Amino acid sequence: QVQLVESGGGLVQAGGSLRLSCAASGRTSSRYHMGWFRQVPGKEREFVAQITRSGNPTYAGSVKGRFTISRDNAKNTVYLQMNSLKPEDTAVYYCAAASGSSYSVIKGDYNYWGQGTQVTVSS
Repeated sequence: QVQLVESGGGLVQAGGSLRLSCAASGRTSSRYHMGWFRQVPGKEREFVAQITRSGNPTYAGSVKGRFTISRDNAKNTVYLQMNSLKPEDTAVYYCAAASGSSYSVIKGDYNYWGQGTQVTVSS
């Protein structure tokens, strides 16, 4: 089992940047594909980005070119660097871990979740 704790959220103006961190404890995060999802009230939780055990990333179309996911297995930490932020990026961002053999963009394939961190982008 793995426990995930997100940090780094906050309030930023449009065009600004934030870096989210997801610290894993318990079983080492290197065993898992790691993902970031986000959710706004009244909407489904949506995929943002994932990174495989071997470090290969995948992005949602809405963030491609602006967000970068990375992982530091030595620190058991996954990052989401968010640049050129837009008001529509406002959401609670969740870190998740998937133990399956293949990476996934589907939230149901992720076994473990953090508590979320709020990101608010003002116009």
